[in-house]
Amino acid sequence: MYYMNDITRDGEPVLRQVSEKIEFPLTKNDLQLAHDMMEYLYNSQDPKIGKEMGLRAGVGLAAPQVGVGRQMIALLVPKLDPNAYADDFDLEKVMVNPKIVSHSAEKICLKEGEGCLSVDDDVPGYVPRYARITVTYQDIQGNSYKNRFKGYPAIVLQHEIDHLNGHLYYDRINHESPFTLGDLTYLLGEEY
Repeated sequence: MYYMNDITRDGEPVLRQVSEKIEFPLTKNDLQLAHDMMEYLYNSQDPKIGKEMGLRAGVGLAAPQVGVGRQMIALLVPKLDPNAYADDFDLEKVMVNPKIVSHSAEKICLKEGEGCLSVDDDVPGYVPRYARITVTYQDIQGNSYKNRFKGYPAIVLQHEIDHLNGHLYYDRINHESPFTLGDLTYLLGEEY
């Protein structure tokens, strides 16, 4: 099980390195990594458990964020619909070797900006992301997939895949004019 002190913080070299591709079958350590990353997300999103354990809530976690330079991410993205059940998720899975193979020209960003479990300081500004992406990946059994994602799940996926390539969200902010829309099509969150 991971706690906040297990989360790798900005400044650690593993967060700026390209992660290594994972071969199948997964090792016992890889399977434990997948389990522990997803467990952190579930615990962090549970108000009672998260508070008791002192966890910052997360919707995604990449292996480099727990000090492991391997291509694995865990995602637990809740539906943004306020009428959805508390355990109803838009995206709930572990992805191995995820790769964006195509994307829209249209770009979006979160109105409130992005945050990161590995970045303690608030870095304000719009983080441009593709509105739609197609991703190839494998599950923990080694089955291959090619799926399309849009909106908030696409933003979360791009954030986590960036971690596997040594990038942090604030690298994408226009630091001279952080709240300029530029070529962004729209802000996600205006409707909520």
